[in-house]
Amino acid sequence: MRLAVGLVAGTLAGAAGTAALDALQYRRYRRGDGKEGFWRWELARDVMSWDQASAPGQVARKAWHRVTGEDPPESWARPATNLVHWATGIGWGAAYGALASMSSHHPLVRALALGPTAWIQGYIVLPLAKVYKPIWDYDAKTLADDLSAHVVYGDVVSLVFWALTGRSNGQHHAPAMLAGEQGARAS
Repeated sequence: MRLAVGLVAGTLAGAAGTAALDALQYRRYRRGDGKEGFWRWELARDVMSWDQASAPGQVARKAWHRVTGEDPPESWARPATNLVHWATGIGWGAAYGALASMSSHHPLVRALALGPTAWIQGYIVLPLAKVYKPIWDYDAKTLADDLSAHVVYGDVVSLVFWALTGRSNGQHHAPAMLAGEQGARAS
């Protein structure tokens, strides 16, 4: 039960963290004279082809090609971009929830490590997939902006996970809503 609660809470926290990361990136986009409204930007409404798709869309395109040997239709570029982006953020949250539910050791370290871990993983995996350039090809401002957005992601995931699971005597206990009980245990 504890793992299931951790996975559910982590999934919800991952969605909240992804929304927070996107909100920060959108704020920066607008400060940089970006003109699109939030939902048009968030849903990648201007993406009409694979050439316009960002890294998550390119990962989806390459995965589809690897499995089928064919390129997916151009009309899939926008939904695939959104799906992989959100699935990645939610997946990191679910993994965090699973880990947190199995160990109560070092919760602060775990919380502080999530964002930077997700960030550096992108700069390792995505260049190998030929979706990103190697990390040393990016300028310091780009890397710092991306890292800070991922730190926000990790902080929000950690806080939402904590809020959903509660805390008593150093142990996580799910509220009644997640645990299916009349109330959270007070052990």
